Amino acid sequence: MLSVSNLSVQFGKRVLFDDVNTKFTIGNCYGIIGANGSGKSTFLKIISREIEPTSGQVHLDKGKRMSVLSQDHFAFDEFPILDTVLMGNKELYNLKKEMDAIYAKEDFSEEDGVKAGELGVEFEEMNGWNAESNAATLLSNLGIKEEMHYNLMSELDGKTKVRVLLAQALFGNPDVLIMDEPTNDLDFETIGWLENFLANYDNTVIVVSHDRHFLDAVCTHISDIDFGKINHYSGNYSFWYESSQLAAKQRAQQNKKAEDKKKELEEFIRRFSANVAKSKQATSRKKMIERLNVNEIKPSSRRYPAIIFERDRVAGDQILNVEGLSKKVGDEVLFKNIHFNLNRGDKVVLLSRNSKAVTAFYEVLNGKDKADEGKFSWGVTTTQSYLPLDNSSFFTNSNLNLVDWLRQYAKTEEEREEVYLRGFLGKMIFSGEEALKKCNVLSGGEKVRCMLSRMMMMRANVLKLDEPTNHLDLESIQAFNNSLKNFKGTVIFSTHDHAFAQTVANRIIEITPNGVIDRFTTFDEYLANPKIKELRAKMYA
Repeated sequence: MLSVSNLSVQFGKRVLFDDVNTKFTIGNCYGIIGANGSGKSTFLKIISREIEPTSGQVHLDKGKRMSVLSQDHFAFDEFPILDTVLMGNKELYNLKKEMDAIYAKEDFSEEDGVKAGELGVEFEEMNGWNAESNAATLLSNLGIKEEMHYNLMSELDGKTKVRVLLAQALFGNPDVLIMDEPTNDLDFETIGWLENFLANYDNTVIVVSHDRHFLDAVCTHISDIDFGKINHYSGNYSFWYESSQLAAKQRAQQNKKAEDKKKELEEFIRRFSANVAKSKQATSRKKMIERLNVNEIKPSSRRYPAIIFERDRVAGDQILNVEGLSKKVGDEVLFKNIHFNLNRGDKVVLLSRNSKAVTAFYEVLNGKDKADEGKFSWGVTTTQSYLPLDNSSFFTNSNLNLVDWLRQYAKTEEEREEVYLRGFLGKMIFSGEEALKKCNVLSGGEKVRCMLSRMMMMRANVLKLDEPTNHLDLESIQAFNNSLKNFKGTVIFSTHDHAFAQTVANRIIEITPNGVIDRFTTFDEYLANPKIKELRAKMYA
């Protein structure tokens, strides 16, 4: 279907890919993973022919069509929404425009009639007469109402544009579908629809995503970029992660018999297969289970940060009491009449359909802003640390290196010692010379890892986290996720990472313009509950 031969990519002296040979076959979904900077997005641009490799070639079988999820949210601003979706099949769209131009002629001739007839036959062979209704169905499935379909793209907000561009990529059943971070800016309901769509998709999908739940739901293979090569492994992300960890553990067990190691791996595959068979994604696409091979399992060379949250003291029973908090900006009500009591050990997902409402709520709880109405009080035994959505204010002094930056938050002479500070930075993979980097050269992910070093050093018993996985790579997200599951204190967090919410939270609090929904339940159960769905619709009406 799609093959890559002798592919090499080099930028200056840096070699990104070295003599890569691989194939992507029909009916499979490949999740491309790799450390930050390994070349995931570059690889997608090469196979979609957006950029040229240094050497080698990409081959797509003759007559096959490739579709790419557009990253340019302004490219189609002058076009109506429905036309934008139809452009997903360029050949069909251009054929339609050519026919429309002929029929629009004032001096329509017999020759024009013959030409229009020939084009019409070709158009029918491409199922063109159903194209607009198919495009409209896609848009409706993605939550874009029929009355909006002829609006211009320029009239849409960013999140709605993303859904239109998603419909464009999916339109016309492309043979190869390429998607770079398709879940960005999508709500959980839309992501769920996309997961189900792709899990039953018969053609080839190649996707880069930091959303582990999404990768688990849709992928038949994980394609790991490491040391300039790409290796395919049967299974989804969880299988790849857990099996690579198991293989790394076994490699360290020098004295364990080979036969015992093989039994352990085979038992892992059996357990994993049983779990997938029970999941809602156990569709025909999930026949990958039958092809899982014990010989494929290899240890990963990935480096995972050591995120360990400890507490100076255990908090009492009273953590946080919120009474009637309300906040609006201009005429927009962000949240209203919010009541709840946070208990020791609660791990709460803070939800809202309006992300501005969540950040505003955190700002009130942190004393950075005032509510219009209501009050709140923290328990006297609580100590809190906060990871904000926007951390730029913490890095205004760009002359500081990371050791000196972290020293600002030390409380004792011992904590100010360089060896002590390097210990926390080292856990976040800032070792050796990395710990002396200046603040002004940090990437978004590096800044978050610095903020996590700061939080770990604070040893708070309450953690507040606003979109903590933003900018992090899969390795950091996985380590962060594991650390919060093990944390004995209280956590209140907002996230667009489904797996993070499902595996950490034991309580869901949703703040709305008409009050609060508060349930002690898992995240999946919250989203699936029909009574809660009905209540959510009412609260946002």
